Amino acid sequence: MRRAATTACLLALLCLAACNRDAPPADAAPAADTMPAPWANDPSALRIEADVRALADDAMEGRETGTRGYTMASDHVGKRFAAIGLQPAGDDGTFFQRVPLLKSTLERDGARLTVTRNGRSIALRFQDQFLPLPGFNAAQAEVEAPAVFVGQAVYAPALGVDDFKGLDLEGRIAVLFGGAPARFDNDRRAFHSSYREKLREVAERGAVGAVFVNTPQDEAGWPWAQRAANWARPAMRLRGDDGKGIDTFPQLRVAATASAAAADLVFADGAQTAAQLFDAAEAGTLRGFALPGTISLGSRSVIEPIESRNVVARLPGGDAALAGEHVVYSAHLDHIGIEPPGEGDRINNGALDNALGVAIMLETARQLSAAKERPRRSQLFVATTAEEKGLLGAEWFATHPTVPAGSMVANINMDMPVLMAPTTDVVPIGVEHSTLQAVLETAAKEIGVELSPDPFPEESVFVRSDQYAFIRAGVPAVYLSGGVVPADKDGGRDPKVALRYFLRNCYHRPCDDANTQPIQYGDAARMARLNARIGQLVGEAPERPRWNDGDFFGGMFAK
Repeated sequence: MRRAATTACLLALLCLAACNRDAPPADAAPAADTMPAPWANDPSALRIEADVRALADDAMEGRETGTRGYTMASDHVGKRFAAIGLQPAGDDGTFFQRVPLLKSTLERDGARLTVTRNGRSIALRFQDQFLPLPGFNAAQAEVEAPAVFVGQAVYAPALGVDDFKGLDLEGRIAVLFGGAPARFDNDRRAFHSSYREKLREVAERGAVGAVFVNTPQDEAGWPWAQRAANWARPAMRLRGDDGKGIDTFPQLRVAATASAAAADLVFADGAQTAAQLFDAAEAGTLRGFALPGTISLGSRSVIEPIESRNVVARLPGGDAALAGEHVVYSAHLDHIGIEPPGEGDRINNGALDNALGVAIMLETARQLSAAKERPRRSQLFVATTAEEKGLLGAEWFATHPTVPAGSMVANINMDMPVLMAPTTDVVPIGVEHSTLQAVLETAAKEIGVELSPDPFPEESVFVRSDQYAFIRAGVPAVYLSGGVVPADKDGGRDPKVALRYFLRNCYHRPCDDANTQPIQYGDAARMARLNARIGQLVGEAPERPRWNDGDFFGGMFAK
């Protein structure tokens, strides 16, 4: 899952939630059970555990997109789909859908960010103070031009915000902050905070380069040291039929990010200091202005075409009239691979993120396939690639589906259910946007599980996993996350404390391992039953799900 940018805020909230409890120290691992697992006689839970252990095995090498390990993992899922009795629904009668990609790996040589102003030049230090974004349009690129500060690069006139008003970006470099005005609701703030939307806005106005300047709030969620340590990890974009990257904005010759500590250098001798601009962003009074002098940017990247694949299977519906419509289940299969050479365990196994989500989807498929009567609508199961690279596999499927695009009636996504302490609930993120809410409430009541509201709506997780690719295609979606209400009434194991531990210590690290994490496979089996019941209800309903009247995402994307 991609959630690093605001983890610190989440941790702070989780710490508050755990106050006044006899909780383990923040950095103490949850204790492993010494008694036999309560799900030891539950075949559903044991099947899920077996799939998690297979997908998170060291042999899969962390399942990074485009690697041998990912291919092995996709083979495992394809074989499981076949064993369950599902039909291949990929390309050419197979379980696999080809996903064409460009991979870009940044190089240190050629990286440059220099501010020339009032007769002096200020060269920022690579990695310590700035990092170019990996390039996808040219292996080596340079640009020098006047610069314009464009605030948060938000164009939302209906909300009274136009950060570009009165500014000329033609042939200039856009300097901008991330995020969106705090007064926006969570959905609109999430949409306008997207890097892709910001780059699109500045490119459409003629900018030839872009510099994102981090604020202290940005780095509270994603410390610069963490970002800088991973600068050599490859980035990816989808690749079109012409061999070029999709949504790579070639007119923006170079884009870069500067650290919050280097912000004063970017704004040196300008109309306002970095501190004043940070305060204005917090207060909602940020305004753009032309910067004196020029900024020079340079980058060098190794760009290569690669391929990966989604794994797609279909359970045909039982009604001739509705079998052509599909309820789409998704879970990302990829993870982040192997750490650079060093001591200790280097394999990021990704047991919770997201071998567990894929395993729950497989068990959901098995239950639906084994049911006495199939739902009237068909059920489609998609294990996606390149979620960790920007939801790319899901976006490719949503825009190039192997079934008719208009046949996808709903998406049920599963990503990183952190089931490390037993719970009585599930959190259906984004359910309030569509008529799926009534379906979830009915299914949960029948299964005997509580539904809890998203405890951290400001995290905007609804746009940070694969369901967002389907949302952008106009498909109503819900993202099922692990619960927050402890099943242990004596307070012995608190799921919020367990989540805090995982995010602080094991998220995107080698210790996300099936052999060390106390995964609650009984809860996972319950989620699979809930998933299956949701699919049955949507599959049997006389009408397909629809966006609620006036919903932001429905209004933005509904076809």
